[in-house]
Amino acid sequence: MNQHAKTGAGLIAKSHLLAFVFFTAAAPLLARDIPAFYGQVCANCHGKNLEGAQAPGLLKPELFKHGTDDVSLARSIRDGYPTNNMVAWKMVLSEAEIRVMVVFIREKQEQFRRGQLTFPKPVDDQIVESKEHKFRLKNVVAEGLQTPWSLAFLPDGRMLVTELPGRLRVVKAGEPVGEPVAGTPSVRARGQGGLMEVALHPGYASNGWVYLTFSDPYTNATGQVLGLTAVARGRIQGNRWTDGEIIFRAPYSFYKPSDIHFGSRLAFDGEGHLFFSMGERGEKDNAQDITRPNGKIHRIFDDGRIPTDNPFVGVSNAFPSIWCYGNRNPQGLTRHPVTGELWEAEHGPRGGDEINWIRKGLNYGWPVISYGMDYNGAPIAEGTARDGLEQPVTYWTPSIAVCAITFYSGDKFPRWKNNLFVTALAQQELRRLIVDGHQVVEQEVLFKDIGRVRYVANGPDGCIYVALNGPDRIVRLEPVAK
Repeated sequence: MNQHAKTGAGLIAKSHLLAFVFFTAAAPLLARDIPAFYGQVCANCHGKNLEGAQAPGLLKPELFKHGTDDVSLARSIRDGYPTNNMVAWKMVLSEAEIRVMVVFIREKQEQFRRGQLTFPKPVDDQIVESKEHKFRLKNVVAEGLQTPWSLAFLPDGRMLVTELPGRLRVVKAGEPVGEPVAGTPSVRARGQGGLMEVALHPGYASNGWVYLTFSDPYTNATGQVLGLTAVARGRIQGNRWTDGEIIFRAPYSFYKPSDIHFGSRLAFDGEGHLFFSMGERGEKDNAQDITRPNGKIHRIFDDGRIPTDNPFVGVSNAFPSIWCYGNRNPQGLTRHPVTGELWEAEHGPRGGDEINWIRKGLNYGWPVISYGMDYNGAPIAEGTARDGLEQPVTYWTPSIAVCAITFYSGDKFPRWKNNLFVTALAQQELRRLIVDGHQVVEQEVLFKDIGRVRYVANGPDGCIYVALNGPDRIVRLEPVAK
């Protein structure tokens, strides 16, 4: 090693040592904002934006010498490599904080990676060539909607579309949006709450039942308006909601003033059962409490009755409609068209968005385990795994703000058959996931940055329909012959 290299190595070692001594002494006093900690301690060597300085950069994991996975990265932070002048930080950072440092590094790596890539950003009728199919994006409802949240197809091809502020509309593709359906349930339209999911009963052709989820308002004794997710059903006759009834409403003692994390999606199993999701309403510990409905996937009969074989029926004080628990804010719920299995998508905090295979009575971990960190950069979970807690099928760190999901079941895109389509709000993406059993083996971003992608559905014509927010519209993916 030449003198210049020796001097540089000595400076790195000295700066690491001084920082180690200072922060070991000061550790109990630190507000554990880990990105800020990186800026104070690590940036001098690895660069402010992980681009590298006195020590190598961290933006390209393929160049890491000691492993590219999360476990290897955490080991490097925890135990260090003294021969390379990388000190061990295990005396300063807890295991949870080391995990947050990994999340922070992954955030920066993903931002860098995305900066090197281009994704389709199609306008109306522009042809996009994806890996398996060419398609064009066609506006079918381009005006007159406000925050379309969900859609369902009537037998005649018209769509039922919910708008978050509280309106349900019957829409025909290519025609102006008419008046909303009158008489639908009142909603607490604040923040993430409002009128959310719409779904048709599997036997709609004979019984006419339409199902809605919404943030149900309740005014307490002090005049404060609280809310919680509720489920209603009714029929539409002459553009009016009739025969309406609330088939799920928790006791008002569970209602909250928060404006976040309502869920909520619906899925039928074809055997008379209805599944629906409910967020933990911003109080994370509720997700682990089976005496509360928050942060759960629920299962009821299609008329609201509780099935006697639900996993917590008969358990003292347990909420009887719970099917599984430990879910943060599930805004995706769908059934596999071949296996009938129930799949769910839920928002993580800062990182840790998940896709889960949902099964009876299982605990999906929030907030005990998570692949994300708190919004303020501090640890939010004890780790990423624990015995008795389910692992996600896949997760995204940093967060993509995952929303609705569906398996493609049409015939217009044969090489997409049974692929899982995933919407993303913050990243404004529609993703296609190839699923092998219960593993995601490949992902493709089909388009990006044309609006927040809220909902995706199979159309009766075999096309794929997508609801976008900002600008608010519904578009159709149509095949183009290669």
